[in-house]
Amino acid sequence: MTPYVDTYYRRTLTSEASYPVLSGRHDANVCIVGGGLAGLTTALELARRGLSVTVLEARRVAWGASGRNGGFVSPGWAARGDQIRKRVGTDHARALFRLSMEGVAMVSDAIRDLAITDAQVIHGILRVSRYENGEALKAQRDEQETEFGRQLRLLSREEVQSLLLSRKYHQGLLDDASFHFHPLNYARALAREIVRLGGSVHEDTPAVSADLASAEKRIRTPEGEVRAASVVFTGGGYTDRMLPALRRAFLPIATYVVLSELAPELIATAIRTQSGISDGRRAGDYYRVVDGKLLWGGRITTRTTDPRDIAAVIRREMIATYPQLESLRVDVAWSGLMAYARHLMPLIGPVMPGVWACTGFGGHGLNTTAIGARVVAEAIAGESDRYRAFAPFGFLWNGGLFGTAAVQMTYWAYQAMDLVRERRSRRVA
Repeated sequence: MTPYVDTYYRRTLTSEASYPVLSGRHDANVCIVGGGLAGLTTALELARRGLSVTVLEARRVAWGASGRNGGFVSPGWAARGDQIRKRVGTDHARALFRLSMEGVAMVSDAIRDLAITDAQVIHGILRVSRYENGEALKAQRDEQETEFGRQLRLLSREEVQSLLLSRKYHQGLLDDASFHFHPLNYARALAREIVRLGGSVHEDTPAVSADLASAEKRIRTPEGEVRAASVVFTGGGYTDRMLPALRRAFLPIATYVVLSELAPELIATAIRTQSGISDGRRAGDYYRVVDGKLLWGGRITTRTTDPRDIAAVIRREMIATYPQLESLRVDVAWSGLMAYARHLMPLIGPVMPGVWACTGFGGHGLNTTAIGARVVAEAIAGESDRYRAFAPFGFLWNGGLFGTAAVQMTYWAYQAMDLVRERRSRRVA
C-alpha cells in the first residue's frame, strides 16, 4: 500500500485502515476518479441520495493536498472578491460567496453528524495585515456583516500585537466562526461513511484509460474496470492527462509546510492565541499552534520538484516574522501540489455528456471542495443546476509554458507590491 508522505497529519492519524485495490468488473451509477476531499464529498453526497458510487484513488485517500494542507476552513475562494466581481458582477459574486459559506457549514455539519472527534476542531481564524490597512479591513468587516450576516472583529494594531508578538503586523480581522482542523482524519472519516452507505472506495487504483463517448462510461484500472452512467473527475495537482481538456485547464502549483519541535513555552513568546493565522498577502504565511508545536506554511511556486531544503526556506520566513523563535527547530517539512486555473476559480461543471469535473480549488479548498461536490451531486441527481454559477469561468487553457511563467511572474509582482506597502508602513510608523 502506498504510504502517506511524512507530515504532522500522517503522524497523528487515528486509524491505519486501508481500502482494497479494485479488481474485476464493477458497475455503479457514478464513478469518481480521485479520492481527495472533492471526490470523497461528491461520493458521500451521491450515496446519501441513494446512488451507487465507486471511488478510484491512485494512491491513498486524501494522499495529496487534501490531506497535507494548513487545515483552515473559512468562507471565500482562491480568487479574491474584487477579481470575482470584475468577472461576473456584484450580485453573482455575492451568490458565489454564499456558496462558499455553505461549504464551511457542510464541513462543520459533517464533523458533528459523523462524530469526527479526531478532526480536532479549534475555532478562530485571524487574518492580519503586514501594512497599515485599518480602513480597508473595517470596510470588509462592515460588508461581511451587512451582506452576509457574518460577525468579524476588527483588531487594532495593539490588539494584534498582544496576540502575535511581531513588529510585522498591523491590524487584523478575527473570524470566530471559522476554524482549523485535521483534514486527513476528516477525509478518512468521509471514506468510512461512504462505505457504510454501500459505496466502494479503492486505493492504489489509478484510472489508466477511459471510454467516455458512450452512454455507459468505462474506466479501466490496472486490474479491473468500472462501468457507470456518469463519471466525475476530482483529481487536483497530481492529476494525469487521461482527460486532456481538463488537465490543460489548470497548473500544478507547489506550496510548503513545516512542523516545529515540541516547544510550547518558546512558541508562547511569539504566539499567544489558538486561532489560525494568515496574512493578507497573495501566497502569504499561514500558521497555527498544534499540540505544543508550530505548523507553518507559505510560498507558492510553479516548480513542482522540492527545493533542496524546504525547512530552511520556510524557517527564514518564520524567523523574519518572529526573531524570538530563532532557536526553534523544524521537526518535519513537506510540500504539496495544488491545482490552479488561470482565473483562480474552481473547474466545476460538465466536460461532456455524463462526464463532470470538480477540481482546481487552489489554495482555498477545504470549504470549496465541499460545496463544489454538492452542486455536482445535485446536478447528477437531477435536483438543481447550481453548478451553472461557475460557468462564467470556464475551462480555459492554462497557457502551457507561457502560463507557468506568467503565474510565477505574477506571484513575484505581488511579492514586490506587498514589500513596498510594508516599507511605507514602517516609514510612517
